[in-house]
Amino acid sequence: MKITVIAVGKIKERFFEEAVKEYQKRLGRYCKLEIIQVADEKTPDGAGPALEDQIREREGQRILSHIKDKAYVIALAIEGRMLDSEELADKMGNLGVKGADHVMFVIGGSLGLSGQVMDRADYHLSFSRMTFPHQLMRVILLEQIYRAYRILNHQPYHK
Repeated sequence: MKITVIAVGKIKERFFEEAVKEYQKRLGRYCKLEIIQVADEKTPDGAGPALEDQIREREGQRILSHIKDKAYVIALAIEGRMLDSEELADKMGNLGVKGADHVMFVIGGSLGLSGQVMDRADYHLSFSRMTFPHQLMRVILLEQIYRAYRILNHQPYHK
């Protein structure tokens, strides 16, 4: 299966970059992983709702330009469904059984995802009701994908 992570913004801290590289290496034995970074928009302090909508839309257009027509898209969103690690593994396993050969995870910018991206998504996944920095979320997502593959392959992984 091919897994693509589309994330708004670049990783700036070296320790996050090293963690992403480590999970890319680990995941190499289970899937073909691609990470796509799209540019984020600068959000001025005190931006009003109209400007925030414009920013989400611009970032959303960049995201949508990378989404493949036949891919199964999972948008990370606070209002999405919360799963535990075993449920995420089951979800990914079931996607494979149903013939999905490309799963794309989408991580939005600081203002979240545009309505168009949310509408295109086949599934909305929440890791928490809390907000996480996109750099950290990328690491958390990759760790959970790795954990899901370990679970699906009946391999030990610390709990």
